Amino acid sequence: MRYAMQTSIKGFDLSIEMDDFTLSYDDIGEGTIPIIFLHGFPFTKAMWSGQLNFLSTTHRVIACDIRGFGRTTDVDAHLSIDMFSDDVIAFMDALDIDRAIICGLSMGGFIALNLVKQHPERFTALMLCNTQCIADTAEVKADRYVTIDVIKANGAAAFNEKFVHSVFHADSLANKKPLFEKLRSVVFANADHAITRGLIALGERSETCTTLHDIAIPTLIIGGRADVVTPLVQSEFMHQHITGSVLRVIEEAGHVSNLEQPDEFNGYVRDFLSSLVTCHS
Repeated sequence: MRYAMQTSIKGFDLSIEMDDFTLSYDDIGEGTIPIIFLHGFPFTKAMWSGQLNFLSTTHRVIACDIRGFGRTTDVDAHLSIDMFSDDVIAFMDALDIDRAIICGLSMGGFIALNLVKQHPERFTALMLCNTQCIADTAEVKADRYVTIDVIKANGAAAFNEKFVHSVFHADSLANKKPLFEKLRSVVFANADHAITRGLIALGERSETCTTLHDIAIPTLIIGGRADVVTPLVQSEFMHQHITGSVLRVIEEAGHVSNLEQPDEFNGYVRDFLSSLVTCHS
């Protein structure tokens, strides 16, 4: 389905009507090939504001609230990585975007890998941040469903508190209180059903490791040295199996490297994007 083109509308907290939900997004800057940023679980597009502001002077940059999170509400659908991927393609069609650079962090990286696997012709470059290609082991998947049962019985507060502490480097927890509190408020703003449905989407995802060798576009991989949610070894594995990929490690970062060390993160992204221009010039 083709939607009304909105390429002339720019700004923050824009919205567009899709088939069965309303998608919220930010769209600023100008450029031939836009960069689309996909957030992690259970965050929102707001986590990319530092990157959008940094890059908007040289590129068109777009960040989406994934279905069920932030301002993109959907209380009925059975969420899945495939559904999120379909949403991105429909969104690109709606904005008349034929090809884009895709960047995903954590769950956003799962979606990005799935997109490049299913629709390689739609993407010119890939950025994978604090993410991995593996599916859940049987044990991890079982633990997710135990967590879901606990949330249904007692609410998501305990899960949210533990999770938001787990994504930060120890130094950030000690010395970046405003950042911690800001992200904590984002996580706690989710309805309990958004958390449980998101956990199901994560638990039911398919692996993409066996198709890494098929990725034929420039790829940047960023990992945090202290990431306990997605250990750095996962970034190293992807780097070894994606031909020509670039791996950058942020030493003083956990799972949200773009928030904890934005200057270093933005520098790696800028250098990667500059290399694309050089390659095509």
